[in-house]
Amino acid sequence: MNFRAGQPSDAAALAAISIEVWLGTYIRKGVNALFADYALNEFTKPKMTAVLQGLNEHVVVSENDNGIDGFIRLTQGKESPVSGCSTMEISTLYFQPRHHGRGLGKALLEQGFVYARSVGVRSVWLTTNSENTSAIAFYLKQGFEKVGTTHFTIQDQAYLNDVFSRAIPV
Repeated sequence: MNFRAGQPSDAAALAAISIEVWLGTYIRKGVNALFADYALNEFTKPKMTAVLQGLNEHVVVSENDNGIDGFIRLTQGKESPVSGCSTMEISTLYFQPRHHGRGLGKALLEQGFVYARSVGVRSVWLTTNSENTSAIAFYLKQGFEKVGTTHFTIQDQAYLNDVFSRAIPV
């Protein structure tokens, strides 16, 4: 596993991975217009370029011989929907499903912790869909604690999400 800071030239690859992971995780019974429109409008090269250039954003990518296979995105100054959490969110932890079980998620998470420590952050928070049992199990195994719930909204549809927090290991 090779890790490096994300660059604007990575935007297309990050958009493609985001579409792959998001659709594969949340769209299991067929793609309707609502979810297709969301994915195609949200995970775009211009939006990923803006993230990669954002002052409050930090992205670490994982690369193999063929290209990027995953990334973690941390956002500073982001208010948690649950009181008592820090203002650093793990906004995204995505990697290609074919790489599950190789330790890539844990390694990307550690890269996020390294960054958080380097800027003096003592804890991070994140949200995940309450039905995403594999992600929830992963985060609990990595020492995160469920601290509350919130909703993820697409147009007029709201989906229950769990909020997790974790102290940064020293």
